[in-house]
Amino acid sequence: MKLKILGALAVTAIVIQFIPYGKDHVNPPIMSEPQWDSPRTHELFNRACAACHSHETTYPWYSNIAPISWLIARDTNEGREHFNVSMWGIQKKNEGKDAAKEVREGDMPPWFFLPTHPEARLTALEKKDLAAGLEKTFGKEAKEEEEK
Repeated sequence: MKLKILGALAVTAIVIQFIPYGKDHVNPPIMSEPQWDSPRTHELFNRACAACHSHETTYPWYSNIAPISWLIARDTNEGREHFNVSMWGIQKKNEGKDAAKEVREGDMPPWFFLPTHPEARLTALEKKDLAAGLEKTFGKEAKEEEEK
């Protein structure tokens, strides 16, 4: 029985490799970029955020293996849909004003991204600098402005 289950799992693992979703690894052209407040903000953003929030995604070797490729494609597409610096001023829904809050509250970068992207792990000072720079570049979320 164990052998049949292992065999079925192996066949499934092989078959899902032929599903094409998540393996194209295409970065669309950069259409427009924001005017960054400083080179420091741009550098920190590129380290911690650009993989999912720009058209400059670098795909690791394991992004070719399903089902990991599906998760990476979904996360990248979703990240670009909400906040994409490569479509700044062009993409209607671009939640840049939320970016500083997301960094400050520890929601970005997401916890599951950090083990495979150690360069995105920011120190407390780097998080503070990035959040401040994102506010200067993109503005503050309306709720935050009202509270202050």
